[in-house]
Amino acid sequence: MSEGDQSGETMEGAEKELERRSRFLSTLIERKKAGEHKEQLERLNINVRAADMPVPLQNRAFRCARDSLDAMPKLDSKRLALALKKEFDSSYGPAWHCIVGTSFGSYVTHSLGGFLYFSIDKVYILLFKTAVEPLGQ
Repeated sequence: MSEGDQSGETMEGAEKELERRSRFLSTLIERKKAGEHKEQLERLNINVRAADMPVPLQNRAFRCARDSLDAMPKLDSKRLALALKKEFDSSYGPAWHCIVGTSFGSYVTHSLGGFLYFSIDKVYILLFKTAVEPLGQ
């Protein structure tokens, strides 16, 4: 075996080891993030029922809902829904919709990555985005 073949095998082995370690570290980071996210949900008394939304957007919805609820002497579903809708419309573009209540049913179509259904205390919140299509001229 030539010296070049040996160094090639050594490099291949080193690359594989580096890839293995990288995957391991990525797994550790994801577990830590998941644990932190779970702790935040428990602290805010939030239960995610269904989600197709990136975690940072979910966290923004949770924080906005919690802050709005804390500012209300009693539940005002319309006001809470409007606060979430306005927050997401202004931050992430138009066509966000929000349904808030203690009992409701729904069947909605949403844009990819734009769906969150959660409860906070005993209030259920459905936040979703739909596609915006220009009106035909």
